[in-house]
Amino acid sequence: MKRRKAEPITSVVLRYLAQNSLLSPLNEYRLVASWPEVAGKRIASLTRDIYIRSGVLNVRLKSPAMRSDLMMRRAEFVKALNEKVGAEVISDIVFS
Repeated sequence: MKRRKAEPITSVVLRYLAQNSLLSPLNEYRLVASWPEVAGKRIASLTRDIYIRSGVLNVRLKSPAMRSDLMMRRAEFVKALNEKVGAEVISDIVFS
C-alpha cells in the first residue's frame, strides 16, 4: 500500500486543534506559563493571579511599588511573550 500524503504529526495535531477551536486556549495557557521565564525570577516572585481576558494579560502584583516600573516595560513584555508562544495572543498587559 502506497502512502499518498505523508505529513508530520505536529501539523496534523495543530490542524486538529485549530479545527476544534482549541488552539487559542492552548496558546493562552502557554503564554501564562511562560511569564516567569520572560519576566524573570525576581519579578515572577512578586506577581500572582496571572490570567488573560479579551486579549489582555492581567497581572496582579504583590508589591504596588513595582507597578510603575513594569508599566514602562509593558510593550517589551507583550512582544517577548507573543514571540515565546509564536502567536499574537495578547495586545496589552494590565498590572494591578
